[in-house]
Amino acid sequence: MRRVLIAILVLAMLIIAGVYGGYRFNDYWIHRYDGLIERQAKVYKLDQNLVWSVIYEETYFRTSVIGDDEEVGLMQVTPTVAREWAKETGLKEFEKKTAQNVQEFLSDPERNIQVGCWYLEKLRTKYRDLPAEKAMMLAAYNAGPSRVEEWTKDTDKTKLTEKDFIDRIGIASTNSYVSSILERYRQLPPKENTPVTNQNSFEE
Repeated sequence: MRRVLIAILVLAMLIIAGVYGGYRFNDYWIHRYDGLIERQAKVYKLDQNLVWSVIYEETYFRTSVIGDDEEVGLMQVTPTVAREWAKETGLKEFEKKTAQNVQEFLSDPERNIQVGCWYLEKLRTKYRDLPAEKAMMLAAYNAGPSRVEEWTKDTDKTKLTEKDFIDRIGIASTNSYVSSILERYRQLPPKENTPVTNQNSFEE
């Protein structure tokens, strides 16, 4: 009987150790790029918790993911967006790299987050200060700005609430995508983003 109790105790300790180890590893996994996210979110004046939530939804922080439409890396950036970003920087080196091997370029976590944040901010300018700003930005990131226009063409965007906009999203996967990100984002403790000024976001 004593041996059975010892065996049960050892097994219980192993289970507890396994659960704790799994928790610690998962915590490390989902927060290992927090510094990069904070840096690039500040550059593009985005909420770092929102960027984190996008990466969580897109790839669960896996850098090697390639999407069905050739989206690459953490934020599932498309080659087209990467080349647009490279052209806007005015740096020939980035244009050359994105032309020659865009997948390798976007596999770098910081470059991927940098380009993804740039694109999010570019989309955000279309919906800035609207009641459904975040939801529209996320929908455009997932399905394209033309879809957002389609879903809002017969409405006054300045009066369209976030919930009403989400209800109008005509693609089930995009509806789920936007809803999931916003729900996760709003469960996170707020972090202060200090705007970055006079900083070259294209530095090596």
